[in-house]
Amino acid sequence: MAKPRVKDRYNAEIVPALKERFQYSSVMQVPKLTKIVINRGIGAAVADKKLVDQGVDELSLITGQKAVATIAKTSVSNFKLREGMPIGAKVTLRGDIMYEFLDRLMTVALPRVRDFKGISDKGFDGRGNYTLGVTEQIIFPEISIEKVNRISGMDITFVTSAETDEESLALLKSLGMPFINKNNQE
Repeated sequence: MAKPRVKDRYNAEIVPALKERFQYSSVMQVPKLTKIVINRGIGAAVADKKLVDQGVDELSLITGQKAVATIAKTSVSNFKLREGMPIGAKVTLRGDIMYEFLDRLMTVALPRVRDFKGISDKGFDGRGNYTLGVTEQIIFPEISIEKVNRISGMDITFVTSAETDEESLALLKSLGMPFINKNNQE
């Protein structure tokens, strides 16, 4: 299997550029993408258990790695939710699979979003991690629109080794994430 092109570009171009920009003394200080977590809450799963299985199957198709069902930790009587009920699906990507998914997300899936102008830079958590919300799973070419009976979204979290949001933003921009350019905004 060939190495992902995003990983090659990271090692060849991005590491030296970030090392120079932030004045790191060692290459090991340069922030890197450690994992991508895709989480999908399925609120209607309280009434229909098959929706969780569909969510797990769709996430597995999108990522190429087996997803797992998430379980409710506490009971909420207003939502008819009991502790231990399956209420969503998630998958954690690392290594080459993570870089392949990132490449497909940036080049294929995000441009298929209706009226796409870029992604917001407001999703940082203060510790160098970024979360992106996707409203429709049908932007991924692996999902056949005929087989989808309920359109739902997901959260994609990029976990980096960066210390600050500024370093993380620089890393994700240099990897090719299409952030909205505030200077050219109409």
